[in-house]
Amino acid sequence: MQSKPFSYLFTISYFGARFKGWAVQKGQPTIQGKLERVFRFVLGNDDFTILGGSRTDSGVSCREGYFQFFSKEEINWENYLDRLNQNLGGEIKLLGVMATERSFNLIAGMKSKTYRYFFSDSNLHPFATAFVAEVSEGKLDLSKMNAAAQFFEGKHDFRAFCTLSESKSDYQRKITHCQISKSDQFSGEFFSREIWMMEIKGEGFLHHQVRKIMRAIWYVGLGNWTLAEISERLKVPEKNWEKIPPAPANGLFLWNTEL
Repeated sequence: MQSKPFSYLFTISYFGARFKGWAVQKGQPTIQGKLERVFRFVLGNDDFTILGGSRTDSGVSCREGYFQFFSKEEINWENYLDRLNQNLGGEIKLLGVMATERSFNLIAGMKSKTYRYFFSDSNLHPFATAFVAEVSEGKLDLSKMNAAAQFFEGKHDFRAFCTLSESKSDYQRKITHCQISKSDQFSGEFFSREIWMMEIKGEGFLHHQVRKIMRAIWYVGLGNWTLAEISERLKVPEKNWEKIPPAPANGLFLWNTEL
């Protein structure tokens, strides 16, 4: 139960390559861990609590996300926002902040999340691989991939497309949009002319769900799987299916969050 009376909602963006995900891990660089250190330094106290809206995995980046900040005292953030960003070092950026009602619950208030996964089957320059995953196994059939993506739309049991947890029993999730399209997000001499993206939107996602869905769609695009393989895994999720390795983290971005 959160006891601190003042609540603030921060909008955040970060490049996740150097971080071991959002959640604090002892001895590891994480987004929340760095936020807490910088807030302690700038505010001069540690009488606050940070609640993240999305626990992104190691190496995953975020274009637009949120976290809730609870404090014992009311804070005028105009006096602190620039200093916070200076000390965050550029890889994490606070885009804005607003006061919220103490009763506001960020987790309950999230309506949807949109992820984008960027990839290419071309030979990428090393600089581009910070943002785009390279599929080196062969040329991809994008029409088959789009057909595969459509299978994931709707409400399904996704246990065959996530990393299972002993503490979790509900693997039902609803995906409202899943599509493969050409991306013009990156350009310049270091980027291939053909960069594609999977855009996927849902109310919430399981551990490694987006990255395993991306890998399954690649399998179809490479001709390793038929569409029936995806259909059967969704129809009979409890079967002892061969595990799908998650696609690399470097191509994945939490693109935006709807409150």
